[in-house]
Amino acid sequence: MFGRFRSGEKEFVGKTDGSEVIEMDTSRMTDVIADRARLTGRTHRVDDLRILAPVDKPGKIVCIGLNYRSHITEMEWETPSAPIIFSKPASAVIGQGDDIVLPAMSGRVDYEGESALILGKRARCISNGADAIFGFTCFNDVTARDLQKGDPDWTRAKGFDTFAPMGPFISQSAPSRVRTRLNGREVQNAEMSDRVFDDAAIVEYISRIMTLEPGDVIATGTPSGISPMKVGDIVEVELDGIGTLMNSVTSGEPNIEGR
Repeated sequence: MFGRFRSGEKEFVGKTDGSEVIEMDTSRMTDVIADRARLTGRTHRVDDLRILAPVDKPGKIVCIGLNYRSHITEMEWETPSAPIIFSKPASAVIGQGDDIVLPAMSGRVDYEGESALILGKRARCISNGADAIFGFTCFNDVTARDLQKGDPDWTRAKGFDTFAPMGPFISQSAPSRVRTRLNGREVQNAEMSDRVFDDAAIVEYISRIMTLEPGDVIATGTPSGISPMKVGDIVEVELDGIGTLMNSVTSGEPNIEGR
């Protein structure tokens, strides 16, 4: 697995087994994706480092709505005939341990635990979506549900600062299950096979609409079990073989310095 880390003032990408990190000679995940980075031999304990969002300012974050059959039933929608796509701004990205900040203009903000794809190569009108995937990471598609229901477009509801937590690491092995816990209680648990559109189909579809670039992020949808968060909550999104993304919930102004 790969991750981005900070030690003091230094940021770097490292190869990790979840407990130890071997430092690489770059601070950008796109260098690893392009095979331009090499291991330095310097090692660290994960517990001694701050874990950063694995992709620094992705060019695009494309999200899929209503992709789990259980969630479609929960929301009382019809099964889509093609992937429903929307986007989040790169400014919404936070990493492991960072705070999700509830905006004052919303009265209900929900978690949505997901698996996200990291693109490994440029993709335009491709027929083999799996070949364009570099890896997988945990993602929380934080959503201001009341604003989503009131707006004709989902940009505001999905786009607040801190509304795109991702991490902690990128695995090149695909997960098979997503779990979400709220204050330690499991609230989402679904196999990836419950999705209407799988990873390859999603990449192929989006590539027919827009050119995907290395380091772009695609969040592939959430299962049933969504519900609101409140100040003081801790939300965890877990993917088997990758780890657990943990974020606390707070209010006020987001602290984006050094993100």
